[in-house]
Amino acid sequence: MYTIGYDIGSSSVKAALFGVSEGSCIASAYSPDEEMTISALQSGWAEQNPEMWWQHLKNATTKLFSGTHIDKKNIKAIGISYQMHGLVVVDKELNVMRPAIIWCDSRAVETGNRIFEDLGAEECLFSLLNSPGNFTASKLKWVKDNEPALFNKIHKIMLPGDYIAMRMTGNVQTTIPGLSEGIFWDYNKNEVSGMLLNYLGIPNDMFPEIVPTFSDQGALLESVADELDLPHGLKVSYRAGDQPNNAFSLNVLEPGEVAATAGTSGVIYGVTDQVRYDPESRVNSFAHVNYVEKDPRIGVLLCINGTGILNSWLKKNVADQGIDYEEMNMIASRVSAGSDGLLVFPFGNGAERVLGNRDIGSIIKNLNFNIHHKAHLFRAAQEGIAFSLKYGMDVMKDTGIETKIIRAGNANMFLSDLFSHTLATLTGAVIELYNTDGSLGAARGAAIGTGLFGSPKEAFAGLKMIKRIEPDTKIKSQITEAYEAWKKNLLQIIST
Repeated sequence: MYTIGYDIGSSSVKAALFGVSEGSCIASAYSPDEEMTISALQSGWAEQNPEMWWQHLKNATTKLFSGTHIDKKNIKAIGISYQMHGLVVVDKELNVMRPAIIWCDSRAVETGNRIFEDLGAEECLFSLLNSPGNFTASKLKWVKDNEPALFNKIHKIMLPGDYIAMRMTGNVQTTIPGLSEGIFWDYNKNEVSGMLLNYLGIPNDMFPEIVPTFSDQGALLESVADELDLPHGLKVSYRAGDQPNNAFSLNVLEPGEVAATAGTSGVIYGVTDQVRYDPESRVNSFAHVNYVEKDPRIGVLLCINGTGILNSWLKKNVADQGIDYEEMNMIASRVSAGSDGLLVFPFGNGAERVLGNRDIGSIIKNLNFNIHHKAHLFRAAQEGIAFSLKYGMDVMKDTGIETKIIRAGNANMFLSDLFSHTLATLTGAVIELYNTDGSLGAARGAAIGTGLFGSPKEAFAGLKMIKRIEPDTKIKSQITEAYEAWKKNLLQIIST
């Protein structure tokens, strides 16, 4: 038997075919070959057409089975992982009314700040665990204030994964973790926040039906099954935002366990059983995939928007034509730790929550034309990404997250030994890399949701650690000195 997992990112859509009896990946594919387009009609905006996600899901599905010879009748369920914090709005015919406002869009920062001030910091943090910040609730308020004619015709609001599930099944649904990531969930009353909805002037019936994260969430419409060339009656049985799902894919479910990812954005995600929050909302608390009211599991999330996207920008705009990431890593490794004083701040992909929702842009400091060259820039960029994660991890300590072991998939920035060793050395944490990713996590979740596995323990029997990175004592003093200089400059930047 098999399950399919889809990971709906802002760069690509990835699909994985998971063998239940094997406990491992049978095949995987993604679309497009290059990154999906993000539209920015104004500075700080970031939008994508949900139809583009659907077309690339179709393409990835076709590619998934192009070299795979299995009996599709043995595919039993679908799981969905998706880019968090986005806003999709549909009318009564379930047609999309405007491009989705995605996770890295910063237009609603001031809207969120105003909500936080008007409702009161104590009330927001006590009930919602977060400032409304630049999350989905604030984006919806922005639409209400700036596109009132469109807002008045909205039938339902959805997160990106809710939209994909709706396209598959026709059901308009969401989950408690999904509502929490939009900052709509009241943890004290265990319901959508009436306080917030009253303030925003948003009717409760604009929200989808709530279903469990692991559950029967509907079967593929016959037309969709034909469109995707998948079995009729195939169930969707799992959905989760990309970062909770990434943690789930690494079997990070219990208090004290920590996951990381370093794709377009960089995330450290720790699980606690304490309903706690950062008073300044620089890191955020969400209901984890296994959250229940009586036995809560809260995911504390540190997000740095500008991570792999910085490395991608350097590859496109600085590296010589034909050079890939592996060669960039080799070039960067020719420079000693600390990059001879060159500092890079990777904050060029929208407002950063860890900086108090400031959008300071990416900054290069101490550049010396007689000393620094391409290799220094490549290394300083990777160090700057590690430095920004370390800065945020120090904030996370206030919420009770102590990081001793970081689990991550063997992908994206973690493919760079330079980056991995820098992060491990600076934080003192051991990094464990596993043979998994978001699409496989979604496929495992689908297997649990449809009853093919009785527990996560069964589902993760095939999860294998493929690499372990220990802190490097040889570079510790240089890296620590460079980080302290980087941090000092950052604090000066954000104080002005």
